[in-house]
Amino acid sequence: MLAPLIIFAYRRPEHLRRTLLNLMKCEGFYDSQVIFFGDGPKNSKEIVSVEETRRIAIGMLGIGAEYHFSEINQGISKSIINGVNHALNKYERVIVLEDDLLVRPDFILYMNRALDLYEKNEKVFQISGYQFDIEQSLTSNSAMFLPFLSSWGWGTWKRAWLQFDREAHDWEKILGDRKLRYYFNLDGNYPYANILVSQMKGLCDSWAIRWYWSVFKLEGLVLYPPISKVKNIGFDGSGTHGKGFIRYFNCEKKEGELENIEFPVESKVDKHKYSIIKKTIWRINGGWRGSLLDWLKWNFIKIVSKK
Repeated sequence: MLAPLIIFAYRRPEHLRRTLLNLMKCEGFYDSQVIFFGDGPKNSKEIVSVEETRRIAIGMLGIGAEYHFSEINQGISKSIINGVNHALNKYERVIVLEDDLLVRPDFILYMNRALDLYEKNEKVFQISGYQFDIEQSLTSNSAMFLPFLSSWGWGTWKRAWLQFDREAHDWEKILGDRKLRYYFNLDGNYPYANILVSQMKGLCDSWAIRWYWSVFKLEGLVLYPPISKVKNIGFDGSGTHGKGFIRYFNCEKKEGELENIEFPVESKVDKHKYSIIKKTIWRINGGWRGSLLDWLKWNFIKIVSKK
């Protein structure tokens, strides 16, 4: 049985149309159960776009899909957490997509193959369909384990999601433990600590940072493909998290893209590959300019956190 596809949408009908058209080209789509979650409008101005988004979902997915439409606006975190909880109460595994993601034709089969292989491996918490825009070739068609996650096209199992710490217990340790913060920030290459503290102080709404914190505390692993099978089209100012400034995560189809992926037998991080990924993330996060901005934000967040 293929894992059910959970699709989350809100008020972007054209983004959803592109996402669904793309997803329907995937091998395995018509053999997969689809569960659609539509968040409610924040105000009267959003009613039209929310209703149009839902009409597109029903029109394209048909009567075979399962629909959940919220009358109120839950926000992205609550919507995704509750939706994944709902699906995993019925199924042992899920594949999760939002309405601004385009996937390659083999995305569904890749995700299901990986979910099959690592289902009973308690070190593995997630399968990622996304991979960062790596400039340096890894000269391999092998998927890789990394100690952090991506929220752009992912899958997990009930046994892993049960470890999700919605309250992010012990998050305060990030404030005082410099070594812990360094590792959580991918050895200083991305400001995940900024996001975690901002989330816990009510300055942002991120379910993914709490999921990462949960995986990080348990020293969990996430499987990534050698080349991305997901492209994010949401950095146009239409999404909840707005438009990118100097941070531009992208994935275009590359020439000679690898089709026959090998899956690692050992559940461990390849230090060489991880080093390349960290450098890539630092680069696309703005390099030194991004690091300076993140350092300034961290000092601001520390001040706010004391209040």
